[in-house]
Amino acid sequence: MFFLVRWLSRRSLRFLHILGAFLGWLAYWFSPTYRRRLDANAALAGLTAAERREAVADAGRLVMEVPRLWLRPRDEPIADPVRWEGAELMESLVGRGKGLVLLTPHMGSFEIAAQAYAERFGARQPITVLYRPARKQLLRELEETARARPSLATAPATLAGVRQMLRALKKGETVGLLPDQVPPEGQGVWAPFFGKPAYTMTLAARLVQQTGAAIAIVWAERLPQGAGYVVRVMPLPEPLPEGGGDEAAACAVNRSMEAVIRLKPTQYLWGYHRYKAPRSAASS
Repeated sequence: MFFLVRWLSRRSLRFLHILGAFLGWLAYWFSPTYRRRLDANAALAGLTAAERREAVADAGRLVMEVPRLWLRPRDEPIADPVRWEGAELMESLVGRGKGLVLLTPHMGSFEIAAQAYAERFGARQPITVLYRPARKQLLRELEETARARPSLATAPATLAGVRQMLRALKKGETVGLLPDQVPPEGQGVWAPFFGKPAYTMTLAARLVQQTGAAIAIVWAERLPQGAGYVVRVMPLPEPLPEGGGDEAAACAVNRSMEAVIRLKPTQYLWGYHRYKAPRSAASS
């Protein structure tokens, strides 16, 4: 299996995206549970049939580009073209010399978003990215070693990981997280997401409130024909409320994520189990 993954990591991005689109459709047709979830989630956001079909293919592209991103040598730059839109905003935020919270939805290539930031801005302001550790030990070890790169550290989605992120922000560094990831029980609140209650993390708002860090959105759009990526930086469409508690902040974050997702809905991971009940903290 590892030989196959290593072989895939050396293929062109165009090849991986063609193969990924095919495998995305295989997963869609051979997993009724996944198919029902993707269709239901996409319907909530009002996707057309054509947009839903493209989302099925793009989910497969996301999976197949991971070996190329994870297994390249640590000291080599990203092999595929990366263009920035909103780099001036990122420059100004990094130039503050204070903490920065970057939110990235399950959209486009979130692996590229973190790596591209580390390559361009990490020497001045390193980034620590929150991730959900895989349950299988072999995959968990691969995640930990492959994702950690120069100026890019990883923090597990545990209390220890939260403390790690707080320390990074207090040192004036950057942290990144997926705000639409379902947190463990007790670390979120129920808030509407495309009109349906979803258990939503409160961590992003709390990190900002406790450290005075700035906050912005960054996501990487996957270009057609394996042409690379566009990393897009933007302010939150809706600022976090001052006061109002966790629920008000979670609702604001979800509305901001909805606005960003609507910019390119075909690249959102609609098959993600966004509306599931949270796992207990002990099992996360």
